[in-house]
Amino acid sequence: MLYLVEHFYSIQGEGRYTGVPSLFFRFGGCNMKCEGFGCEEEASDGTKVLGCDTVYAVNKEHFSFNWSPIQKTQELLNVLDLYELPQRPVDIVLTGGEPLIYANEGIFVEFLEKLHEEGHKITFETNGSIAVDFEKYPIYKECIFALSVKLSNSKEPFRKRVNGDVIYSIASNAKEAFFKFSIDADSINLGLDEEIFNITLHSPRTQVYCMPLGGNKAEVEANTEPLIEFCKAKGYNFSDRLHIRIWDQNKGV
Repeated sequence: MLYLVEHFYSIQGEGRYTGVPSLFFRFGGCNMKCEGFGCEEEASDGTKVLGCDTVYAVNKEHFSFNWSPIQKTQELLNVLDLYELPQRPVDIVLTGGEPLIYANEGIFVEFLEKLHEEGHKITFETNGSIAVDFEKYPIYKECIFALSVKLSNSKEPFRKRVNGDVIYSIASNAKEAFFKFSIDADSINLGLDEEIFNITLHSPRTQVYCMPLGGNKAEVEANTEPLIEFCKAKGYNFSDRLHIRIWDQNKGV
């Protein structure tokens, strides 16, 4: 069974397609917690849960009221009819949580196939640790993958967050792929360049985008200037987090 946490029509705020109008599907569930990111969300029972800036799409225990079970492909396709889209096809972004935990689910694969048939561009926002069967499900070869491989600042162990075979497979088989790292100012002076190298060596020709870590506007702004200087020195692409800079902590925008 799939769980859909939210959907919204907005602009892409990160990575290669920043500023592009996109319809987002945020799926529930993840294979990581990333408590090192330090973003805190308060549940309805008052419990404060630590994790990434979308912890409500990771922690089902405390945020299950946001998680809608999906049992048919058409339930997902119906979402497109809820919005006054300026034109079709449109950019569709599948995010989470970690959307690839559903990579082998029949409902999910059929959803991708239907989107592709209608001409939509499909982008996955993934941590790049879960294998995709490109031969069994060739639809994934038609998708774009933003590989947000987690760094040590996530507090996840290296063996869990970095899978070289998966990174290589996605970058080699996908229609398009790029790295997208979340970086705080403190990490820049703690061997960050070597850490990024140890990830990107699995696909050295794949472009790198670095974006400031933060769950709110103040945190993003505090990490922006040091990160820009790092990108200038290393030749990486700087990616803003435009949605947070504009809407701060508001969800679904």
